[in-house]
Amino acid sequence: MKKALFLLLPMFIHAESLKDILEFAHQNNSILESKKYIKNAKESEVASKKSAYYPKIGIGASYRNISDASLFQIEETYALYGKFEVDIYDGGLKSALHDKAKNELLSTAHDELSTKESLSLEITKNFYTILSLKSRMKALLDAKASLGEQLQRVKQFYEARLATQDDVQRLQAAFDKSSYEIESLNFEMISVKKYLELKVGKSIDTLEVSNFKEVASLEYEQSDSIKSLTYQERAIKKGAEAQDAIYYPNIKLEDIYTKYEYGTTTPNNPLAIDKQNVAMISLNMTIYDNSASGKAREALILNAKALNEEIKYLTNEQKVEQEIALQRIKSQKLKIKSAKSSSVASSSAFATIDEKYKARVVDYVTYLDGLSAKTEAKAIYESSLNELQIAYAIYYFYSGKKIEEFIE
Repeated sequence: MKKALFLLLPMFIHAESLKDILEFAHQNNSILESKKYIKNAKESEVASKKSAYYPKIGIGASYRNISDASLFQIEETYALYGKFEVDIYDGGLKSALHDKAKNELLSTAHDELSTKESLSLEITKNFYTILSLKSRMKALLDAKASLGEQLQRVKQFYEARLATQDDVQRLQAAFDKSSYEIESLNFEMISVKKYLELKVGKSIDTLEVSNFKEVASLEYEQSDSIKSLTYQERAIKKGAEAQDAIYYPNIKLEDIYTKYEYGTTTPNNPLAIDKQNVAMISLNMTIYDNSASGKAREALILNAKALNEEIKYLTNEQKVEQEIALQRIKSQKLKIKSAKSSSVASSSAFATIDEKYKARVVDYVTYLDGLSAKTEAKAIYESSLNELQIAYAIYYFYSGKKIEEFIE
């Protein structure tokens, strides 16, 4: 009971709006942080593939010692060399791998955005669910207070022999049931709040009522999750092109400059040279590998086709979800209108019942029914207002928009 009252205390401290919460979550959620690291890793991979186009330059040193050297051999040789090599033609391998990495980067970038928007929708649902639970909690607390007053009143009547023990027991049972419902609702509220804090990345004390803008109609825009799959499909196709490159010639240019020093040799030894430059151009290609590369390419193409079919389905699914979301908004508005009428009617009816009950014109059964109807109608009305906000968020989400941009 105390926990429930605490949750309903006035907001003496700073209340956080939905927009504030989303902004904080986008900067501090651990899942989003992991997506950023994955994207950064792909950026480094793209840079490494681009560097593969440039020539390679290396240096090295060697020492050679030949025991029992012949007349045409030098016993000790020291060498210091520099090596330059560049691929003149590789069948498009580097280009395909570079393009593959770029598409993978774009895929991870859109995957990050998709995760952010999905997180925003989940947080929005939790946010308005908590507001609905708080409204229901207030209604239950008000109902319990009314029951408590009537319970004390009936107990006094019982002591004065104006009410039966059955009257007291039935009101006591209703009061105890109300206490259980409050405690159960309090547990649900705490659970949702904990999940919200987990997603946001910090503790949240109070929530400020937030509303979405009402936009009559939005054009469909492909979601980031589908865009991520599209770039993933392109990356797979580029991987298939890389497999094709294996069957093309590879032409490489190499140049090695070496400086020599010798241990024991005569100056007139014709084999003793001070320096040497060797330039070489080579060509190699795979002419047979038992179709290993071809089969690998075929597997990649099939994976790309499978992904394409998934993209088609998800695209149609998003459009259907957008249409349903728009209808959900219309339905929710009608529910609000109905719930408001019901709440007004039940409140008015209970006011009359309450007066009659105090005058002992109606019995406790009528009183409890009236109180229950009033409590339920009020909770449904408050909940329907929050459900409308969730409906707006779902509609903007499936329209491919950023939810936070539509918060007032």
